[in-house]
Amino acid sequence: MNPAPVIVYYGDDFTGATDTLGTAARAGLRALLFLKTPDAARLAQAGPLDVLGIAGAARAMPPEAIEAELAPVAALFRSLGARVLHYKTCSTFDSAPHIGSIGAAVRALRGAVEQPWTAIVGGQPNLGRHCLFGNLFAAAGAGGEVFRIDRHPTMSRHPVTPMHEADLRLHLAEQGLADVRSIPFTVISQGAKVLGEALNRTLHAPFADDAETGAVLFDVADAPQLAAIGHVLWAQARRATLLAVGPSSVVGALATAFSAHGNAKAEQRHVAPARGPVLVLAGSLSPVTARQVAAAQSFDIVWLDAPRLAQRDAATLERQAQEIAKGLARGCNVLACTRPAGQEVKEFKLDAQALACAGGDLLAKVLAKVPLQRVGIAGGDTSSHAVQALDAWGLSYVADMGAGASLCRVHSDNPALDGMEIMLKGGQMGSDDVFERLVLGAPNCALQ
Repeated sequence: MNPAPVIVYYGDDFTGATDTLGTAARAGLRALLFLKTPDAARLAQAGPLDVLGIAGAARAMPPEAIEAELAPVAALFRSLGARVLHYKTCSTFDSAPHIGSIGAAVRALRGAVEQPWTAIVGGQPNLGRHCLFGNLFAAAGAGGEVFRIDRHPTMSRHPVTPMHEADLRLHLAEQGLADVRSIPFTVISQGAKVLGEALNRTLHAPFADDAETGAVLFDVADAPQLAAIGHVLWAQARRATLLAVGPSSVVGALATAFSAHGNAKAEQRHVAPARGPVLVLAGSLSPVTARQVAAAQSFDIVWLDAPRLAQRDAATLERQAQEIAKGLARGCNVLACTRPAGQEVKEFKLDAQALACAGGDLLAKVLAKVPLQRVGIAGGDTSSHAVQALDAWGLSYVADMGAGASLCRVHSDNPALDGMEIMLKGGQMGSDDVFERLVLGAPNCALQ
């Protein structure tokens, strides 16, 4: 029997799940991402792991579906004997009471751990996400201007879960987490000892309402503060199992504690040039992805008929799959894009979830016609549905494609898919040349 992993995490979408996978692997931790809750045979096949991930789509689910989705995750965590159960959210925390509710996820997972409170890590500095006095700020693209999240040019107008509240305590209270206490960055910057004392004082007073709603939000102003948070959370988890909520910085913070004990060493890996034609499916409507499409000089662009695809029109799906497959069969790199050329997002009205599902159908059809060695997907929901449409059971880390984007290897019982490389990235993630990197390769990149 394999030893228990230290961390079990559930990613509420597939792009975020691969970002966490990359964070763990770059820290030198043995990590594997399963595409559904694994059974005993899959666990044995995976071998020893420090970090076991499960990719899901809870970010796009109503509360009742989230509860059903996370029940087997809670059961697996209890059975394995891991120390930290991490519910991986988007770094922008975009969610709502009726869809992708973080509160519903906490309620579903609380019973799996021993600690009577939930840790929430509020920022991910390497992606330009910062939490200050409980308020979330986010950069508009890699290296872009930083906005308070309720004034962010994209996230404040997200088509499914727009962020209208920057104070994460109030934002999460709307989702049922009634007592979220905050430890400010001014305390965390003083180091693990001071932070540990502040946490003990915070936990000393009973939480209001009931234990299921009790949580502590840790500010994150900059990357060095993650070390202090990681040491304090690991000390808590060693005493009693802990539920932690937040972006990949949760695993990044804990990895610093493991490294300090000599259990992990940071790794660097590079992206080799593609050995054949590359397909990128860009389902994101964000301005960041639009810039990446404009910079993709190595691709033939196929503009998809998004309204008809969203209506699940079978003839359109087959026609566009054939068009993409023909280009790939000629040896061309193909970028299939759902955002109309020159059209503003506000003019582009359709069912975003239906379009994401159609993207998964499209990818499966293309790969059935033309097996590929490397694929890229842009858009959180599009990535989730695209990977779910594949006959695959897991992903392992290959290399870093830049902030928020990891290149992964597909594990499948289907020989045509097994070993294929895939990059999943959210709409806000990646440098302008990230699609070009997928074709041409990228230099070594260390853990951020």
